[in-house]
Amino acid sequence: MKPPTIRDVAERAGVSKSLVSLVLRGSGQVRPEKRDAVLRAARELGYRPNEAARALSEQRTRTVGVLLNDLRNPWFVDLLDGLNPLLHDSGLRMLLADARLNRRTGQDPAEPLLDLRVDGLVVVGTLPDPAALGTAAERLPVVVAGAREPVPSGVDVVACDDERGARLVAEHLIGLGHRRIAHIAGYGAVGELRRRSFETTMAAHGLAGQALVEPSDMTEEGGYRTTVRLLSRPERPTALFAVNDIASVGALSAAEELGLRVPQDVSVVGCDNTSISRLRHVWLTTVDNAGHEIGRRAARCLLDRFERPGGAGQLHLTAPTLEIRGTTAPPPAQ
Repeated sequence: MKPPTIRDVAERAGVSKSLVSLVLRGSGQVRPEKRDAVLRAARELGYRPNEAARALSEQRTRTVGVLLNDLRNPWFVDLLDGLNPLLHDSGLRMLLADARLNRRTGQDPAEPLLDLRVDGLVVVGTLPDPAALGTAAERLPVVVAGAREPVPSGVDVVACDDERGARLVAEHLIGLGHRRIAHIAGYGAVGELRRRSFETTMAAHGLAGQALVEPSDMTEEGGYRTTVRLLSRPERPTALFAVNDIASVGALSAAEELGLRVPQDVSVVGCDNTSISRLRHVWLTTVDNAGHEIGRRAARCLLDRFERPGGAGQLHLTAPTLEIRGTTAPPPAQ
């Protein structure tokens, strides 16, 4: 059976093809009764617009490419929850791509999305080579969300104030009475900001000599291995601040295997406030770095770029808060 056409919709609704086109494009120039008649006719006939043809005629696809650094990171889910509604309300759809997979195949991470002629690009998380965005930024609006690496001119960056977040953690643990505090550090600009802020805060409280920093790869396994090393020291730390929630889960597993209770023997703090941290048997104290708000602001930046292209890129920072749950307490009595 031949699929219904725009002509069929027009005949069923008793209007012209041009008026049907206006309705399907969301034009505000159509009277409500005419719009209702067209939408009813389209629904009854099961008509679906030919998106490829419309993209050719309008010179836009009404899609936004979203390039994720790592699909396994649950924090990105919160960010996407903030990003998608604003795009959807503006008639735009997301196309997701996994930058990690593209890197393994030697492909430019953004290339598949550019080939699909997306109208804009949102890059979520840290890319190994942010300069690679230069080609994309020359062709379409680009927004980076949740990363702090240098970006080409004209690219907006929306991220959390990671320095403030790490300071909140250090001050919370110091306020509980901890002095030997370790940081399971990460990589990239975000990891560097969190590490540097942790060390600065410890030094400001006269504890520079008791601040331990161990590098990690920001995975659960990395958090586990790093924690085993830290807690096997002769004078082990009484508190651990992990660069993200995933590494914190590894830290919790390591403490348990070493026969230590959390938080009675060692406190653990994460960062990101992901769904993992809110599981009842985890109930992790962590930094809420406003993933949903970052996504919402990234969408707003992109929509603003559509309306007013050009100009220098801006840095937009969200304010973090500390979610105190069940994995922190005063240090054990010496």
